[in-house]
Amino acid sequence: MAPKRTTRANPADTTATTSVTNAQLKAMIDQGVTDALAARDADRNTNGDDSHNSGTGVRRTERVARECTYPDFMKCQPLNFKGTEGVVELIQWFEKMETVFSISNCSVENQIKFSTCTLLAGALTWWNSHVRTVGHDVAYAMTWTDLKKKMTDKYCPRVEIKKLEAELWNLKVKGTDVIGYNQRFQELALLCVRMFPEESKKIERYVGGLPDMIQ
Repeated sequence: MAPKRTTRANPADTTATTSVTNAQLKAMIDQGVTDALAARDADRNTNGDDSHNSGTGVRRTERVARECTYPDFMKCQPLNFKGTEGVVELIQWFEKMETVFSISNCSVENQIKFSTCTLLAGALTWWNSHVRTVGHDVAYAMTWTDLKKKMTDKYCPRVEIKKLEAELWNLKVKGTDVIGYNQRFQELALLCVRMFPEESKKIERYVGGLPDMIQ
């Protein structure tokens, strides 16, 4: 017969004596452990299977960045380009597209595929013709830099580029409008890349257009 644990009431108390066998005590402990494990598993199922830093007790949730989809890309509102808007609009298309790449976390592999979906009218016809000429795989394997150069060659004829290069070479701050000078300089520099094979030359040209007191 297993020994009994007894709890004796105070003589002045009317509570009855309670006896608990070893087997009953063990069953109570086991049930408590089982309930605790069940509660832990339920919490994991609700909040995800989080891991803990070893020895610290600090919960760490590992998150995997979700790949940018085409709907994600379009939610960032990229500009359309038809090919008839002119040089300034082409520059703005380039700049806006690069902003969208950044904020949408668009992968390099999808940049050409997604960006060319914003081409319309004549620009879309030109792109589709290029795809048919070189093949789908080759066309969409090009880099964003290559696409910008190709579109610049197409929509900014050499005669037009020479005019822009002359404007850039003679560009100066008008009055105190340094902000306007900065914007126009950046626009022209994007298209007149042949003028500055070295970054130092571009900086020299930029400083040359500033008033003497700013220089």
